[in-house]
Amino acid sequence: MSGMITVEDALARVLASAEAPLNEERVALDAAHGRVLARDLAALRTQPPFANSAMDGYALRAADTLDAATTLTVVGESAAGRAFGGAVDPGQAIRIFTGAPMPEGADAIVVQEEVRREGDRIALIRPVAPGDNLRPSGMDFREGDALIPAGRRLTPRDVALAAAGNHAELPVRRRARVAILATGDELVAPGGALGPAQIIASNNFAVAGVVAVCGGVPIDLGIAIDTIAALDQAIRRARDAEADVLITLGGASVGDHDLVQKALVGAGMELGFWRIAMRPGKPLMHGRLGAMRVLGLPGNPTSSMVCAILFLRPLLRALHGEPDAGADPSEPGLLGADLTANGPRQDYMRATLSRGAEGRHVAIPAASQDSSLVKTMARAEGLVIRPPRAEAAKAGEACRIIAFATLGI
Repeated sequence: MSGMITVEDALARVLASAEAPLNEERVALDAAHGRVLARDLAALRTQPPFANSAMDGYALRAADTLDAATTLTVVGESAAGRAFGGAVDPGQAIRIFTGAPMPEGADAIVVQEEVRREGDRIALIRPVAPGDNLRPSGMDFREGDALIPAGRRLTPRDVALAAAGNHAELPVRRRARVAILATGDELVAPGGALGPAQIIASNNFAVAGVVAVCGGVPIDLGIAIDTIAALDQAIRRARDAEADVLITLGGASVGDHDLVQKALVGAGMELGFWRIAMRPGKPLMHGRLGAMRVLGLPGNPTSSMVCAILFLRPLLRALHGEPDAGADPSEPGLLGADLTANGPRQDYMRATLSRGAEGRHVAIPAASQDSSLVKTMARAEGLVIRPPRAEAAKAGEACRIIAFATLGI
């Protein structure tokens, strides 16, 4: 454990590097979905702006319906976008359709199924009360009402609400630019020719997906071979791209062939930490290179993905101004299998999830937790969190889990 910091301490340091949310910019409504609102949004108009009908039927005066023998004369029609121009006098009614403006003089609407009509005369089956089937002005919201709070990641429903409030553009946080650099002589891009000691690079695609889900802009820097010159060139490209975050994949440790940390420090990076008491993901590096935050993720596929979920995701949420960026993403669950005692590092075990009788997730960890297994990570539905030195546990006991679906990952 010497030299290693806790997951909680590491997250606090990563979040501190966000300092303040990114600058604000304005975008059109059709580009606002998934963006984070920079300022509270208030309604610019009243919705609905006029009283209108909630049903197809007849607008009338409720007082005229108290006598069951009364019949009313239909004197006009009101439709959505085409209002009746006159007023409803005693003994009169107008044909009205859903969403149409309520005419002056009328105070209720009777649905068409409760009316018998002959020519221009209608008879009601029963009396109606004032306000029946009527939507008053401002029923939804009024001009100046709060609509959406700052820090909210906008859903399609939010965008519709902003549009109804008469906003054509919205103030949002600039999307974080995240440069992603895969490193290692052993890596070849998908579709490339493999040498005898090489493998296909895949981590960069997973990390780019996490960036996109979190609203950032992934910037692919490709693959850098294990030389200081190649790494220096890639770091310059990240700076030229004005990246807010540089993600390196692999080579962040201090072995003979792990040159990433050396290249970054040589370029001026202030190293924050590079070892965490967690499994997988122990050799996670964090630092600052001028205005650019640096996260050096481990090279193993599971390690890089787990670290992206635990550290990159909250960093991007903080940069985008989302509240509680470092909130615990875990939830209570139940074990679906026995587990042995845990070691000194916090463990994140890939698992499949199902719903138990109590509605909680039941998690069954994969038989092999080797961090190099891409298929195991792809088939997992979440992570079981085991604290350091946790005792052996039995199936059915409580646990904490991170459900990938909840995070949209």
